[in-house]
Amino acid sequence: MPKALIVDDSAIFRKLLKETLHSGFPSLEIFEAANAEEAIQKIDVHPPDLIFVDIKLPGENGLALTAKIKDKYPDAIVIILTSYDTPEYREAAIQSKANHFLSKGSSSKEGILTLVESILTGR
Repeated sequence: MPKALIVDDSAIFRKLLKETLHSGFPSLEIFEAANAEEAIQKIDVHPPDLIFVDIKLPGENGLALTAKIKDKYPDAIVIILTSYDTPEYREAAIQSKANHFLSKGSSSKEGILTLVESILTGR
């Protein structure tokens, strides 16, 4: 069964994304984390196939977290999902080895589901 982790400090956003993912992938097991420390703990216990990471997190930011995840779990697919859609953040996401970069403002439910489907079927 594929697993996903949503790392975002907004409980409302985590809930909405979780509902979106469940609507398209009912068998997807979804975990949540509000910060980088909690995310690392969950990844170590339940290594997910797919990790959604917000850039702005309390404590360590999502880009540093992504770099850590990719160092330890190079096969994990990391999707940066952020409100900060700037060329600088896109470049930083590439540097931290993120696989995908989505803007919260311009990503549709269908777009997210299509991306997840392509990732899960490509494994």
